[in-house]
Amino acid sequence: MGTNYWLLKSEPGCYSIDDLAGEPDQTTSWTGVRNFQARNFLRDQMSVGDLAIFYHSVTAPSAVGVMRVVRAGHADETAFDPDDSHFDPRSTPEAPLWFAVDVRLKRKFATPVPLAAMRVVPSLSGMELLRKGSRLSVLPITKGEFDTLCAMGEAETPG
Repeated sequence: MGTNYWLLKSEPGCYSIDDLAGEPDQTTSWTGVRNFQARNFLRDQMSVGDLAIFYHSVTAPSAVGVMRVVRAGHADETAFDPDDSHFDPRSTPEAPLWFAVDVRLKRKFATPVPLAAMRVVPSLSGMELLRKGSRLSVLPITKGEFDTLCAMGEAETPG
């Protein structure tokens, strides 16, 4: 089975690529996803070795780097913790409702790729992220979309 490609969103004020870079082994569990479709991607479709674009949402939305999935879908421990903002009393260790994957930073982009810049690239026109009303925090992307975002992120900015 080949590599799948993903785009994972996080609000940088909540968890940024710099936070990931500061983690031991630059690895973390991608927790707190509370949408069933996004949960299904994490639980059922993401595999060790898959690659993901780290996307900062909300303020200055942009693709900022690349991560590799290093642990496939597992129970999201934050759902069991009543002191965590992602606590869900319906989810238990015996019957978890929410799932996470573990990701490791591969690289930060030399230049963030703003959402506005993505919108004008023909090869990205079909990307789910760019569809009106698309709000999922976990999105599948094609290898071509992944490669385009990586090339844009590694490009030198003029000036």
